[in-house]
Amino acid sequence: MSHNTFGHLFRVTTWGESHGPALGCVIDGTPPRLPLKAADIQHWLDRRKPGQSRFTTQRREPDEVKILSGTFLDEDTGEEVTTGTPISLLIENVDQRSKDYGDIKNKFRPGHADYTYLAKYGIRDYRGGGRPPARQTAAPAAARRPGPGKLPRPPAAAAPPRPPPPPGARKAGSSGGAVIEIVMSGVPAGLGAPIYGKLDAELAGALMSINAVKGVEIGDGFAAAALTGEENADEMRIGNSGPEFASNHAGGILGGISSGQDIVARFAVKPTSSILSPRKTITRQGEETDILTRGRHDPCVGIRAVPVGEAMAACVLADHLLRHRAQTG
Repeated sequence: MSHNTFGHLFRVTTWGESHGPALGCVIDGTPPRLPLKAADIQHWLDRRKPGQSRFTTQRREPDEVKILSGTFLDEDTGEEVTTGTPISLLIENVDQRSKDYGDIKNKFRPGHADYTYLAKYGIRDYRGGGRPPARQTAAPAAARRPGPGKLPRPPAAAAPPRPPPPPGARKAGSSGGAVIEIVMSGVPAGLGAPIYGKLDAELAGALMSINAVKGVEIGDGFAAAALTGEENADEMRIGNSGPEFASNHAGGILGGISSGQDIVARFAVKPTSSILSPRKTITRQGEETDILTRGRHDPCVGIRAVPVGEAMAACVLADHLLRHRAQTG
């Protein structure tokens, strides 16, 4: 089991490395006859792509997506539509500079997965780290668009990193972290399951799978531990269109099932581990040494994590919507 696939009925398998020739994903479970063309996906990739501000990596990647399978021209409408078969997406890497990593090929970078990758697989791709880097997040960002047509989509939420990157962080070769909030509106009540298919658990797992994410909370999250039962209870009344809640401490999910309120999730992104300040480390041969990491890196990777978080949330919602329909009709 390679653990490169997530989802149940709406399944996404990602592939590729930061410094390989390309990366992409295969999406299985998309219903047929949904309009889909490359431009629909490109919008989301353009929001994530590097080189768009001084607080992101200066690597220049167009992130142009190509649809290799799973669509066909509908002669009745003249539109490209999904066929119901796997959709394969390709994004070529065009601006790799693997030589930037030659000096550290035998050193473990603190905060990176260099050591754990070698410990698990017995091989390490030192050219940017292989699968862990932020470059890999282009694939799930592309996967969000082919979800079910009527799926509520999380809006572009959150964004300024808290706290913002220190002035001059990029020039100094340092980095900062971020906290990102995603609000998912229009999600119907009933998505999820009570125990092993909890909607909040699977949202948390999807957000935790994003590179550099170290914490996730739903609704009030950890702050709920400081409330009393009276303060935390989301009281209910009957409104003109059904149940209404006086508050949303639970973040739109009760007992693992959506309540129909806005679903609110936050995730914390650590400071980028690749920095120019010398740090203590060891070599593959077990020698103690210092290391600094040259190359083009995000001073705050959380900025480009916003559309990635939205994409992962959208994929989870798509999967749960299909599972809900399959179970309840």
